[in-house]
Amino acid sequence: MEVNNQIAITIIKWVIIVFIAGIIGQFGKSLTLHLLDWWRKRKAKVSPAKTVFHSKSKKLSKLEKKRQKAEIKRLKKGK
Repeated sequence: MEVNNQIAITIIKWVIIVFIAGIIGQFGKSLTLHLLDWWRKRKAKVSPAKTVFHSKSKKLSKLEKKRQKAEIKRLKKGK
């Protein structure tokens, strides 16, 4: 009887440990995604100003030109 109680207690302890690890992992993942999203938004706010200054001094790549055309079309459709 005592051996069964010890096994049950050990199983319960492991279940609790795994549950706590899952909660920590989920919050860690959510925090990481939140920080990455914040960083991307912050970087996006800075990037357009840099692009304007660099576009005057250097040739834009074809991909950048296409992106700018697509952005202009998107803005026109919105108005």
